[in-house]
Amino acid sequence: MVNNVVQDKRPILGLTIGDPSGVGPEITVKAAMEPALQKQCRMLVIGDADVVEQALGFCGLSARLHKIVDPADGIYSPGTIDIIDLANVDLSTLKMATVSREAGAAALAYIEAGVDLSLKKRIHGIVTAPIHKEAIHLAGCPHAGHTDIIQHLTQSEIATSLMCVGNFRVLHATLHVSMVDVARTLTHERLLSIIKLANSAALDLGIKAPRIGVAGLNPHSSDGGLFGDEEARIISPAIEDAKALGMNVTGPVPPDSMFMKLRGGAWDVCVAMYHDQGHIPVKMMGWYWDEAQRTWTQMSGVAVTIGLPIIRTNPDHGTAFEVAGKGIATHQAMCEAIEVAVEMARGRRLI
Repeated sequence: MVNNVVQDKRPILGLTIGDPSGVGPEITVKAAMEPALQKQCRMLVIGDADVVEQALGFCGLSARLHKIVDPADGIYSPGTIDIIDLANVDLSTLKMATVSREAGAAALAYIEAGVDLSLKKRIHGIVTAPIHKEAIHLAGCPHAGHTDIIQHLTQSEIATSLMCVGNFRVLHATLHVSMVDVARTLTHERLLSIIKLANSAALDLGIKAPRIGVAGLNPHSSDGGLFGDEEARIISPAIEDAKALGMNVTGPVPPDSMFMKLRGGAWDVCVAMYHDQGHIPVKMMGWYWDEAQRTWTQMSGVAVTIGLPIIRTNPDHGTAFEVAGKGIATHQAMCEAIEVAVEMARGRRLI
């Protein structure tokens, strides 16, 4: 069990550094040294000490690395970064902003270590920095990304992503499948499970009576069958079954208007039918690209993996190779992901 040293009520969160060639190590060390976050939780970096030292240098930061094996042995105090050092990267061969098998294998090892500690209840949850899908595939990983990897490691029946930008929350019924496979992947049973997960996720976040909106799959939610029948065959029956279980569910809502209503407060969480249907409005809410500066000046947004026996959150962006190694990557979303993990740990009364 997690050891709350000297009655320390801050949850212990494992921060996996992601792909060592990307911005993951940089946003991890920046977040780990934020005083406001240090007051909320005990942050344990899971990665490679040499890579973390390099990231501190990129960012112009100074901290003492405290290498430990047992999370209970962490210092968790300002000026120190507690780290489980897997020592699996050779900086002499690692190339920044480059897809490689070495980086992919290292990133996979960090995830596996974090999940293992969470399952053993040595930590309260994990916050994962971005990985590169091509790199993990080069390393032999058969899974599409973080969600699928962690679902496999935890042997979870179903797992999906809840995307959050403040109170703008979107859960996905399907994720990393091609557009031609969305309709065949979407079943009544799966959608009902997703609606249940949306409800439980909202409760975990402290929402006492969640209001859930469910998008249609087709334009105008098919206009009574003019543009497909998935709404009548799959989506509407799943919504009715959810209502029968006592949930407050609306839909299928035409997807071209649902997200504007969500922004206006019509629901606490909405269910999107596929990856881009949900991701595009979330990123429009949280991201801003400044062409004059050629950089992202805002990258707000958190992904929460729902359906797992553990807490897992992550910043809603990728490895950002275009700015990796420059020390300028914003850690805004990483900080938000840590805050959401803290909120969930409290909501589940793990501390």
